[in-house]
Amino acid sequence: MNMAAAYSDTRGAMERSIRERVPPLLTDLYQFTMAYAYWRAGRHQEPAVFELFFRDNPFGGGFSLFAGLQDCLQFLQSFCFTDEDVEFLRSVLPPNTDPAFFTFLRGLDCSGVTVRSVPEGTVVFARVPVMEVAGPLAVVQLLETSLLCLVNYASLVCSNAARFRLAAGPSRSLLEMGLRRAQGPDGGLTASRYSYIGGFDMTSNVQAGFLFGIPVVGTMAHSFVTSFSSLEEVWPQTLNTASGDQVDLISLTKGLLSRVCVLLRAEAGKICEGELAAFLTYAIAYPHNFLPVIDSYSVACSGLLNFCAVALALSELGYRPLGVRLDSGDLCRQSLEVRHVFKLCSQHFSASTFDSLIIVGTNSFSENTMSELNKKENEIDAVGVGTHLVTCTKQPSLGCVYKLVEVRGRPRMKVSEDPEKSTVPGKKAVYRLLHTEGHPFLDVVCLAVEPPPKAGHPFSYYLREEDTSRCVTPAQVTCLRQEVFTKGQVTYPVCSAKETRAKAQSSLQMLHPKYKRLQDPDIYTVAVSEKLYKLVSEIRRGITNNSANFLLSN
Repeated sequence: MNMAAAYSDTRGAMERSIRERVPPLLTDLYQFTMAYAYWRAGRHQEPAVFELFFRDNPFGGGFSLFAGLQDCLQFLQSFCFTDEDVEFLRSVLPPNTDPAFFTFLRGLDCSGVTVRSVPEGTVVFARVPVMEVAGPLAVVQLLETSLLCLVNYASLVCSNAARFRLAAGPSRSLLEMGLRRAQGPDGGLTASRYSYIGGFDMTSNVQAGFLFGIPVVGTMAHSFVTSFSSLEEVWPQTLNTASGDQVDLISLTKGLLSRVCVLLRAEAGKICEGELAAFLTYAIAYPHNFLPVIDSYSVACSGLLNFCAVALALSELGYRPLGVRLDSGDLCRQSLEVRHVFKLCSQHFSASTFDSLIIVGTNSFSENTMSELNKKENEIDAVGVGTHLVTCTKQPSLGCVYKLVEVRGRPRMKVSEDPEKSTVPGKKAVYRLLHTEGHPFLDVVCLAVEPPPKAGHPFSYYLREEDTSRCVTPAQVTCLRQEVFTKGQVTYPVCSAKETRAKAQSSLQMLHPKYKRLQDPDIYTVAVSEKLYKLVSEIRRGITNNSANFLLSN
């Protein structure tokens, strides 16, 4: 199979995965009760606009990464109700529901829906409407829960991964290994994909590798090591050299182990034979990918010694061992000791392969422990992260919301007793203003009908909590959202996970470091245009006056 055909098959598997995981029934029941009420009132075809946004940056940070768009687009493209779907809805909606409504649902699709969105992998901020969904009122109402489901966790775990990458620094490799701790198989797949986009380098999730093209890695667990008890269990006992000669690997390794013990002044009696048998068995099976876990018993007294002996044997036969994994104890201290032994073996045995051996750490890393790692002397080249990455233990939800902002061309606004829950009315455009250095410093939300800010020209704006305007002159202006779905068709280029990862990292690099601090970041400014500010004020006054008139007339 050629590469183009393979990519087509993989893309097809991804689209099938979305259809299977996110059918139209994966929503809240009240979406259908509202859609029915709109239909009964004859309002179901009224043009409406909803916006998707979140109210606070996650993890107490200064930014988020927008993710989940590609899944949303595939969901919209395949949105339709089957006969089976409709029959189930008959059974859960009230029995007096007009049967014609179910006929209406059976013919429903997203051919009348238009979506404008921030590109996937873009740095975004709280209160910026990242997605606009416009179309017939009943349809765009029915899309709410599914779109939120697809964006909320994807953006959260992608942002979490970006923070881990910032904590780890640019040079340390990061492995996502959270499938066994994820919230179900879909959570595991989503975490693998968006952790990679957020900055991780590899995954242990084989299905994620198949669907999304993410590099997949993995070697052995402690159970493999502890399953062996003696060298008699090693089979076969020979390994071919690079030139094809067959060598007794056990005898070669035992001789090298004795020399390693002498070099390191180690007690041979403390070495676990079963561990050595496990290492030999794995080395014979995968001589090009030898990277065992060495802390099943004792790193210093057994695991490291056994590794060095097997790795030296592989080197003599023309192979290049990869390194070791540390999974318990003081990883920083152990990594220093391991690296010291590697250097001794390289010098004493003239084994240049030991100069490139890597040390992988995998011991319940959190963002905080990742940051602490950089403050201590260590020799850890790669870190595997599971639980704290995929479960987002610092914050379980991004809190995206989907709010109505326009019906029949007229702005709509939710005015809440909690000011934080008030919405900004009207169909809008969103612009990002940049300094001369190329760093963004202000996102401004404008009415769609007003002219955009211009580079080199003064622009007036209002902050949410202030009544006085401010003025700024941007060096560059970019329009944040673009049309990605129209008339039932995706107009956004389908990108691989690797391509989206590159976009995400580029977007992060543009952001000034003061907004990327993991602790106490500067607050990025999100504002509204002068016209939008005046519209909000007028609507608030109108609601107040209407309420007063209603009370007086009653």
